[in-house]
Amino acid sequence: MTEPGPNRPIVEMKGITVEFPGVRALDDVRLELRAGEVHALMGENGAGKSTLIKALTGVYRIDAGQILLDGEPIRLSGTRDAEAHGISTVYQEINLCTNISIGENVMLGQEVRGRFGINWRKTHAAARAALELLSLTGIDTRAPLGSLSLAVQQLVAIARAVVRHSRVLILDEPTSSLDAREVANLFEVVRQLRDSGVAILFVSHFLDQVFELSDRVTVLRNGSYVGQYAITELDQMSLIAKMIGREFEAYQEIASSSVLDSQDDAAPPALATTRLTRRGAIAPTSLSFRRGEVIGLAGLLGSGRTELARLLFGADRAESGSVMVAGRKVSLSSPAAALAHKIALSSENRRDEGVIGDFTVRENIILARQARRGWARPLSRREQDELVSKYTRAFDIRPADPDRLVRFMSGGNQQKILLGRWLATEPQVLILDEPTRGIDIGAKADIQNVVRDLAASGVTVIFISSELEEVVRLADRIVVLKDHRVIAELTNGPDVSVDAIVGIIAREGQTP
Repeated sequence: MTEPGPNRPIVEMKGITVEFPGVRALDDVRLELRAGEVHALMGENGAGKSTLIKALTGVYRIDAGQILLDGEPIRLSGTRDAEAHGISTVYQEINLCTNISIGENVMLGQEVRGRFGINWRKTHAAARAALELLSLTGIDTRAPLGSLSLAVQQLVAIARAVVRHSRVLILDEPTSSLDAREVANLFEVVRQLRDSGVAILFVSHFLDQVFELSDRVTVLRNGSYVGQYAITELDQMSLIAKMIGREFEAYQEIASSSVLDSQDDAAPPALATTRLTRRGAIAPTSLSFRRGEVIGLAGLLGSGRTELARLLFGADRAESGSVMVAGRKVSLSSPAAALAHKIALSSENRRDEGVIGDFTVRENIILARQARRGWARPLSRREQDELVSKYTRAFDIRPADPDRLVRFMSGGNQQKILLGRWLATEPQVLILDEPTRGIDIGAKADIQNVVRDLAASGVTVIFISSELEEVVRLADRIVVLKDHRVIAELTNGPDVSVDAIVGIIAREGQTP
């Protein structure tokens, strides 16, 4: 087996076809990964990106085509086999063991061994060294992984791939949970790996990041190969056109979205809090949310956005303060209590707190509606079919198969299914925590249109997104948080911009 030169591919995928019952997920797709390059894989949700990655890592059997490693055909029987061939993957949904230590996660399968078994002192030292490459210093590698935020867990997953000395590193939406500083640290490491000869496959829906980091890009659409391009051959608009197969209607619709009009100010708030507090989560917070209003919660990761959302949904219990729904004081002691008051939360953690992969599309969509109604009174098949048909059409869920297992659906379709589940409960207050994280422009446009339509129908939407542009585009009012407390409330208008919000966050706490 010959070693590839600087411009020779390490991996070639030729004529790759993958079929599932009733659907051809990939049709004659090709991909080429070269040593010392960052190669972006682009396409809308459902284009086949995840399927291609799983074919490359042995998770899915290919029905036609071949995979070449250093010019020699290989057959991969699973992820362990792929790793043995030097191919490692970091997925968008973190696949780590939160109940064991940080160091054990980093070094799993790569522990330092001595005469009497694993040398834990040296193993944790090696883990610390790998984490330091990602500028994660001062971390106690013996602490449980679950003590870290999702953002830092993502970097731990990348450190785990680094210690394997992989020749091919697949990064599937690695920045979706990271803030700007963490993204910069990650990109520095990726460039170091690239310069050392690693072939890197980068999947991201952040177009700016794709253009900043990538050398080449392969575009898929509807399971088919569109083309491979040097990143210098494209601009963002031409890349979007290749991804969606039409001109820029979806992108332009997002960019031109107008701020929604507020509803009747004289009516009691749909939801209001008075000094709502939970130690370590949110400082005393008093807010009012009007009917038919889109309220954006803006702030950096760890600012308290998600913690506030969980209190409003009863997922966490407040230690003090009060909540009023439609002018009446209520106790949100549990999610069931919140649902009874027509408050729903779509979690940012789609895998662990969202869709159930081994349930069908139908079972996922009806789940919350059935739970609110009570398990002793099951929904009829007709009611189920009406709900599933309604949201499958409304969100353009593809394929429109109610009996398809959700784990076989793309990330964007999973997000739409999750949103459909909560809309099936007919909420008056809908909390959306990162509803567009890791999905493509077309799916974002669909979800943002739904948000506008819901507000127009009188639903109060609390919208959380790490993409401040999205918050500014959609929200009537913006609540800015920092260090687990509200630092500003802004009525949207011409003077409200991403730079203005960033400036508020940056100035807060500084000495005049």
